[in-house]
Amino acid sequence: MGDTKKTYYITTPIYYPSAKLHIGHTYCTSVADTIARFKRLAGYDVRFLTGSDEHGQKIQRAAEAQGITPLEYTTNIVNGFKALWEKMHISNDDFIRTTDERHEKVVQALFTKAYEKGDIYKAEYEGWYCTPDETFWTEQKLGPNHTCPDCGRPVERVKEESYFFKLGKYTDQWLKFIEENPDFIQPESRRNEMIQFVKQGLEDLAVSRTSFDWGIKVPFDPKHVVYVWFDALVNYISALSPFDGDGDGELYKKYWPADLHLVGKEIVRFHTIIWPMMLMSLELPLPKKVFGHGWMIVDGTKMSKSLGNVIDPIPLIDTYGADSLRYYLLSEITLGNDGNFTLPNFVTKINADLSNDLGNLLNRTIAMIEKYHGGVITKCDDMDDLDRDVSTLAVQTAKDFEAAMENMELNKAIKTVWAFIGRMNKYIDETMPWVLAKSEDAHDKARLQSAMYHLAEALRIIAILVSPVIPVGAPKIWEQLGLTGFEAATLEDAKTWGLLATGTKVVKGEPIYPRFEVPEMVDVVVTEEVEEAVDTSNIPPLKENITYDDFEKLDLRVAKVISCEKVPKSKKLLKFVLDIGIEERTVLSGISQYYEPETMVGKKVIYLSNLAPKKMMGIESYGMILSASDWEEHLEVTNIESLPAGSVVK
Repeated sequence: MGDTKKTYYITTPIYYPSAKLHIGHTYCTSVADTIARFKRLAGYDVRFLTGSDEHGQKIQRAAEAQGITPLEYTTNIVNGFKALWEKMHISNDDFIRTTDERHEKVVQALFTKAYEKGDIYKAEYEGWYCTPDETFWTEQKLGPNHTCPDCGRPVERVKEESYFFKLGKYTDQWLKFIEENPDFIQPESRRNEMIQFVKQGLEDLAVSRTSFDWGIKVPFDPKHVVYVWFDALVNYISALSPFDGDGDGELYKKYWPADLHLVGKEIVRFHTIIWPMMLMSLELPLPKKVFGHGWMIVDGTKMSKSLGNVIDPIPLIDTYGADSLRYYLLSEITLGNDGNFTLPNFVTKINADLSNDLGNLLNRTIAMIEKYHGGVITKCDDMDDLDRDVSTLAVQTAKDFEAAMENMELNKAIKTVWAFIGRMNKYIDETMPWVLAKSEDAHDKARLQSAMYHLAEALRIIAILVSPVIPVGAPKIWEQLGLTGFEAATLEDAKTWGLLATGTKVVKGEPIYPRFEVPEMVDVVVTEEVEEAVDTSNIPPLKENITYDDFEKLDLRVAKVISCEKVPKSKKLLKFVLDIGIEERTVLSGISQYYEPETMVGKKVIYLSNLAPKKMMGIESYGMILSASDWEEHLEVTNIESLPAGSVVK
């Protein structure tokens, strides 16, 4: 087909390398990979992009705390991203890093273009900023106690010179576009949310920062770095290099606009409002669709580092295989809705569907062809209604699978194939090959041969259809059928009955999906223990009341951790040097089993400054860092990031 192929450009978000990826990221990328693989099967020329978003204040602070450069910090984590996608058999064509030179050039070109058009201007910003989310907020939109309305963490008051993008200028054009393109934002519930957000009025967007320098320099004002969203969102175009800002790059001309941006629902706003308005300013085509998938729930609770229920996919892949994790996530979750993960349900599901249904169908079929016909397949036409039912259903299954996939109903597509797998297992029981094999009757011999062919041909079609979902096992089905060239198989091959030729010799192999014992606990794959309901009988009794005069004697301050190290020969003690605003203090704290020293540097803590000095391990400790611990020996240092060192705690 050559250049006449229809193109399809699909992207995941570029993930932020503040920590290793969890099962939620794995779900998103697996969905994108499955769609990309399906589109290739359907004959499209596919471009599949994923990557990493590496700039910003949070990264710079984390790198400084470890004493390394931001690029060293992100490279270490990004290598983990790439290793995970390799383990999950993700078939991306490109991996974009916002630290790539190709990306930097495009960001600078587009930023300059918007500036020269008058859509970016310089002014001073004063307001609230959430460092973890890299987001500015107005006073009216803050959560309780000056917290970020998205993540709930404290925001910082910042004042600095910034460049701003005129978002409000494009409100009417955006609303008209959404009205004319009702499928642009999916699912529909997200579309309605975004329309309401825009109609409430948009403030101009800060698109540069001067308070840190880890980012892409504004080319005409290098004391500024381009702020995260103007930087990050451009990756979808900068990956189509070469691109000089005018849209004449070969890959850009071939694949842009993107057919699908797949993102988590928490960043739908940036992709469906800010990104289209940027493109309107730049006079570039808008993507065709943005789909916001739901969150991953663990045992009924949203994943959260504070709850300790963030699931690391690596142990799951190492134990159960990439296919098993992909299959469970894609079949159990309706795209757009939140999905619940529990390890017992996961293992029960893969045992039932992969091992029992698909695995047994393959094993039984290959074993019977070997036993009854020396492993050789003979092509047969339909002999009766049972055969016609199978051959007709096979073709219809392929068509229904295609329709569901085109509609992004991945779990419906999978269920369609598994219904056919179930039908073929029933077909074995209906034809009873073990009875036919004992007969000397010519009709029974022909019936047995036909049954074997229909089973093998059904498996050929099944292997093609399941390949976008379980790319490791699908070619193994093909190989056991004695076929070669699986990578060249197409969706049309799956919609055509009777392509398995006479003389094909099956090759019996190991079961492709072994059974697993169903575990009772989830904590083998959770990075930390999942928080359980509080047993109030364990809570220590309240102490006697004190007077205000007693409390006034305590001098509580905000202190910044300058350095932190383990105390030699001590199992528990960490030695802190604290900046308390007017001087530095040395404090020992018995928390080494809870915190690594390097993670404490740069943190701000609440500090009791007038506790009399005391010598421990030959070191004078002056004061106390406040922390909270529960009755199950969990401990956290009280952390307050938004106040300067020396602030008084009241």
